Amino acid sequence: MDERVAVRSDGAAAEAHRLLSWRALPPSPDAAVLVLHGGREHGAEPPTALNLPGLRMRPFARAVQRAAGTTTAGRSLAVGMVRYRYRGWNGDRADAARDAEAALADLVERLGPVPTVLIGHSMGGRAALRAAAHPCVRGVVALAPWCPRGEPTAHLRDRSVLLLHGDRDRITPPGDTDLFALRARADGARVAGYRVLGSGHTLLRRAGDWHRAAAGLALGLLGLETLPEEADAALALCGQDPGGLHLPLPGRR
Repeated sequence: MDERVAVRSDGAAAEAHRLLSWRALPPSPDAAVLVLHGGREHGAEPPTALNLPGLRMRPFARAVQRAAGTTTAGRSLAVGMVRYRYRGWNGDRADAARDAEAALADLVERLGPVPTVLIGHSMGGRAALRAAAHPCVRGVVALAPWCPRGEPTAHLRDRSVLLLHGDRDRITPPGDTDLFALRARADGARVAGYRVLGSGHTLLRRAGDWHRAAAGLALGLLGLETLPEEADAALALCGQDPGGLHLPLPGRR
């Protein structure tokens, strides 16, 4: 497994941090998916060695790898996971977003400008959405994202944004995600939203549905798999149209 190390701008060796870990790294990938975990509103300390939010995202990375192995028909996919320097977003510092942007810079240095999709949960969803202006990013799959009122959306113009939120989430309000989706669509983003009925913020209820959906949608945004018809139709809506933001996420049959 290849790992990239980020060093804080003051150059302190003690601040060296493993920023990007590759779960799958073929010699010349055609595309990439980066997975971003959640965190806290405030926290200047580094993630713990156990880092439960990071562990929560490992099944998503594995699901992407499995889906890529069965659907990409000879096209290769790199899959990486981002580990932040700090546990918190930390106000205007927006540390997680800065780390997402740094991870994308590392990706380009290593792989070249390959088409990339970001999958992020909670704070990681916010970081992924903030970093989506990067020229390699084709779209974002945001899971129970933290979308506070006033979060910027203009930079998402011409990006594809898929927002999945459990109807029982008590940590990041689904209503805030809906408002974010409408503003992003008005600013020229292609937006679709799914409701995961019966599930909350931790993604534990209906975990398999979350994993399969995130993987399939990410590959769909990269053109490596066909997007579901309902998502494709929602992504085509424009302006203030509120349609396609509460699509029911199907369960496993």
